[in-house]
Amino acid sequence: MKEFVLSELGSDEIEALCQRKQIDFKPVFEVVRGVLDDVRKNGDEAVRAYTEKFDGVELDSFLVDEREIEEACGRVEDTVKVDFETAARNIENFHRAQLSENIKIETMRGVMCFNRILPIEKVGLYIPGGTAPLPSTVLMLGIPAKIAGCKEVVMCTPPNREGKIPDIILYTAKLAGIRKIFKIGGAQAIAAMGYGTKTVPKVYKVFGPGNQYVTAAKMLLSIDPSGAAMDMPAGPSEVLVIADSSVRADFVAADLLSQAEHGKDSQVVLVCTSKAKIEEIIQEIRVQLAELDRKEIAEKALENSFALEVPDVDAALKFSNQYAPEHLILNIKNADRYIDSIANAGSVFIGKYSCESAGDYASGTNHTLPTYGCARAYSGIGVDSFMKRITFQKLTKRGAKEIGSVVETMAGIEGLGAHKNAMTLRLKND
Repeated sequence: MKEFVLSELGSDEIEALCQRKQIDFKPVFEVVRGVLDDVRKNGDEAVRAYTEKFDGVELDSFLVDEREIEEACGRVEDTVKVDFETAARNIENFHRAQLSENIKIETMRGVMCFNRILPIEKVGLYIPGGTAPLPSTVLMLGIPAKIAGCKEVVMCTPPNREGKIPDIILYTAKLAGIRKIFKIGGAQAIAAMGYGTKTVPKVYKVFGPGNQYVTAAKMLLSIDPSGAAMDMPAGPSEVLVIADSSVRADFVAADLLSQAEHGKDSQVVLVCTSKAKIEEIIQEIRVQLAELDRKEIAEKALENSFALEVPDVDAALKFSNQYAPEHLILNIKNADRYIDSIANAGSVFIGKYSCESAGDYASGTNHTLPTYGCARAYSGIGVDSFMKRITFQKLTKRGAKEIGSVVETMAGIEGLGAHKNAMTLRLKND
């Protein structure tokens, strides 16, 4: 990890630290655009060809049948099931509490406004394959979709070279109530869900993490009127830990490494009030790194990462709000005192026992979060991500009289005569 001292940096240098490694999407878009066009035109035939090309397997059917799901569930150990069921309950409890109530208000006499909060009818969930299966993401997306009441939930995930999906992925899909599961990965999966094929139903919004090709596919799909909306822009995963001189170095090092092992392009940031503690934490990282199975991946991520010495916790929080981390850990004394100072973060972990791993898996909060500084404007996935709000208004004759002159004035100011006339006619012919 690189090391910096906040007091030695100018505003431009601080801003540079907040900038993530830029992905050149131009060549990625060129590749992905071809995949999307092919799938839109040729449907299952194109998906089958890309599956053979990229996943190395030729499939007769993409759909995972009930027998395959049940057999996979039978192979998952009972002790594993118990732990995943506990995580699922926590996720469900937290997300069910997020359900919003409809509102109804009379803004003026005779002018009633109300709304209905409804589920998005058809949603698609993408679960990446890659270097490690992500059954936790199945729960994080599937459970809120179920709570929201989405009528059709489609899940795509890449098969291995034997044409199989990991047992634990199928088990967690069943646990989350997902029944339509397809053995499709990459940009072709996003295209299949976004445009629909003979086999894969078209959805209205696509969720889930993935590599730059998946991200590019979601971005292109979201600006195509015939495509589908997306959950949020996403980049490599990241964590920022704020620490003071009181911390256990091994706790902080473990938190940084747990994020670094996600991928070579992940970034971990240590913001600490003590230079001596920074050195202690970095030494502890070296010790723990040597024992990691994913050591090579974590090492590459650490090359993209840095430690920043700050004078106090307030300065640390100011930098954190500018950086806007996906995950923020407050490993400091009296951490609760600083909650109101947090303006930009995807998910926050308070106190020395609140490791990021808890939120990644089982505390109940969602781990599908805004990265790349998008926490300045985006929220993590919740039940509302799977819902939409329709507003209604009902005017009585009295209501039209009460509000009529207001509407006429505003329409006249904007030069929209037909708008004005729609109200004027009602006022004259009551």
